[in-house]
Amino acid sequence: MHYSYISHLECPKCHEIYSQEVIQQLCECGSPLLVRYKLNELKTTFNKEDLKNRENNLWRYHEILPVKNKENIISLGEGMTPFIAMDKLGNKILIPNLYMKDEGIIPTGSFKTRGASVGISKAKELGVEQLAMPTNGNAGAAWALYSARAGIKATIVMPVDAPSITRREVYLSGGNLYLVDGLISDAGKIVGKLVKEKGIYDASTLKEPYRIEGKKTMGYEILEQLNWEVPDVILYPTGGGVGIIGIYKAILELIELGWIPANKLPRLVAVQAENCAPIVKAWEERKAESELWQNAQTSAFGINVPKAIGDFLVLESLYKTNGCAIAVSEADILLAQKEVAELEGNFICPEGAATFAAAKLLRQQQWISEDEKVICLNTGQGIKYPELVEIEHVPLLQPEDTINR
Repeated sequence: MHYSYISHLECPKCHEIYSQEVIQQLCECGSPLLVRYKLNELKTTFNKEDLKNRENNLWRYHEILPVKNKENIISLGEGMTPFIAMDKLGNKILIPNLYMKDEGIIPTGSFKTRGASVGISKAKELGVEQLAMPTNGNAGAAWALYSARAGIKATIVMPVDAPSITRREVYLSGGNLYLVDGLISDAGKIVGKLVKEKGIYDASTLKEPYRIEGKKTMGYEILEQLNWEVPDVILYPTGGGVGIIGIYKAILELIELGWIPANKLPRLVAVQAENCAPIVKAWEERKAESELWQNAQTSAFGINVPKAIGDFLVLESLYKTNGCAIAVSEADILLAQKEVAELEGNFICPEGAATFAAAKLLRQQQWISEDEKVICLNTGQGIKYPELVEIEHVPLLQPEDTINR
């Protein structure tokens, strides 16, 4: 058996084939590239029982990940995050079979670690010495830290309003940190100029093919943690959209491997904020691509993406699974964050909270029925956004005071 059964890279738009042996960025047509594997060959030698005695990290799926030589893996033990029944909240919002996949319990504190581990590992295998990327915070932090472990120089550009903790992670890692007075789209333009002028490896969302391979392992884990029983609905907070694209890719690969049936797909839900909802608008209009969202702004900073390069792939995953896209208000995001903490004891990030707010709305609209198994993805720790939580009316005690309640 091979460590990886990677075959080639393919453009999902024009279907041009590219070699995975050398550095590739976008297709010549401008589309992101997707990694393809020798699944017909793999399914004769690899089955789900082989996973039982493997380490509990995402590299347990190494045959369907792109790194060919184990020596190139850069890992901090990421993956196999908790899968938690949310009984109290589920009963409150009339979804008794409500679960959370908690990506906050992972190195660097967010799901971006998955893409960093696989993306950096493949970059190392390809001989990359320096990379650059724009970020809303968590991805830049993860890629800077994993780059440090790999000995790769990282240049990270993030909006000045990005969570302050993430800039500290980049700084401590030794990465070159720059702040831009604008949005992630503005950071992307600056990185684009740097890449063009200096020939640096572009690690921007979907401008390298391997980040998505790390993110897809969330899909593999959800199915494995459910003992390969396909859930009814999976809700995902959607900015650049790599996570939902990756989960859909994992589902298709699992079907081709014969590990799950082809006649039932989970309905995928792209969750966005009302003040930045380009995917929602495109889905409502049944379009193949989204339009640039003007004046984007949300407390769920990780999904504050006015235009995603992979928007057509996100929308395809929704159409093909009979899913949907839904926008939630800022008030509902903060309320859901508080409800998850009060009822379930988990301080989740606002992006993750958006998925619970969306599940509540979809249940009220009867798009989700009471007997369905519903998975919400929490993509990071709430403690990475301490400024969002306002504490009011806390009594100040003197040393001699007593508490009467």
